[in-house]
Amino acid sequence: MSRSARVIWDDALTSYNFGPSHPLAPVRVELTMALARELGVLDKVEMSGCGPASDDELAMLHDRGYIEAVKRVSVSGRPDLAVGLGTTDNPAFAGVHEASALIAGASLAAARSVWEGAAEHAVNVAGGLHHAMPAAASGFCVYNDPALAIAWLLRQGVGRVAYVDVDVHHGDGVQAVFYDDPRVLTISLHESPRTLFPGTGFPEETGAAGTAVNVALPAGTGDSGWLRAFHAVVPLLLHEFRPEILVTQHGCDSHALDPLANLMLSVDGQRAAYAALHRLAHETAGGRWIATGGGGYELVQVVPRVWTHLIAELSGHPVDPATPTGEGWRQFVRERTGETPPLTMTDGRNPEFRDLSGGYDPADPIDRAVMATRNAVFPLHGLDPMP
Repeated sequence: MSRSARVIWDDALTSYNFGPSHPLAPVRVELTMALARELGVLDKVEMSGCGPASDDELAMLHDRGYIEAVKRVSVSGRPDLAVGLGTTDNPAFAGVHEASALIAGASLAAARSVWEGAAEHAVNVAGGLHHAMPAAASGFCVYNDPALAIAWLLRQGVGRVAYVDVDVHHGDGVQAVFYDDPRVLTISLHESPRTLFPGTGFPEETGAAGTAVNVALPAGTGDSGWLRAFHAVVPLLLHEFRPEILVTQHGCDSHALDPLANLMLSVDGQRAAYAALHRLAHETAGGRWIATGGGGYELVQVVPRVWTHLIAELSGHPVDPATPTGEGWRQFVRERTGETPPLTMTDGRNPEFRDLSGGYDPADPIDRAVMATRNAVFPLHGLDPMP
């Protein structure tokens, strides 16, 4: 049994709760952990608790005035629109600081586990709040836990960190923090900002010496096109950059059933992406891999299955897609949500793709998106943008 993977978990992570009508419902994480437990996935990892990030740790990234403002909202429950709390996306709620700091603390615990050698891989499925800015909440995110994990690693003396974000939304907060820092390579694959929040993430946003990389895919992109784009950009850059550690954000809102976006991936396509990132962690970063959750708003059909696959992939014991979800879990879903749960761990898709070695089609909008990214950043890394 592999003990090289660690899951950072505390039941209080579900206290990050913007209210019953908000799409970022904490039940998605609760159902994920229940499914991973049902299928024995958690038996193949080390479980580890966490504490909240301290004010000094939060201040590695966030303005102290912002932290104090979040604390005031946390006590009163009253909005503070000056820092983005009290909007439709980011409702104010009592306890918001404590809930957000715990998520940040979980990702810091994951980073510490991997960098100090306690685990080869570590994951915080409740994390991935990649839109938060240094002085403002944004896009359902209060404290930016993946950026904090990266900032902590840099403070330990890590020379190169690569961050790959596969959420359907651009990882704008992480990019903004490290935009001019050549020690951090940020790669985001997302739906085009012309059709989706946050309206950033164009290929020409290249950062310090090409260390901000954006693959902006057209609405309607499915498994084969998304995987073609991923493999045309991510492996070459990671091999060239040679990170000491890989940090990844795994928003699964690129799924076809997600209500907030317009890509068309399946559970099977997302699972294939996780397997590819696992391989790349070993090929380029000595196996050191920190993963987080992220977006994902189809709470029953998608998030629990996809992130259970993620945990299983980190453990080195992937779950066969044909595996039944288990009657115990299905009953829990019915009792907890009143919804009909999925029966197996697959959408029944075979996520095949053609790589770019056979050339690109300038009439294909996906290929045009890929080439826009390669043309913008590959020369800055000494790579030929042409296939």
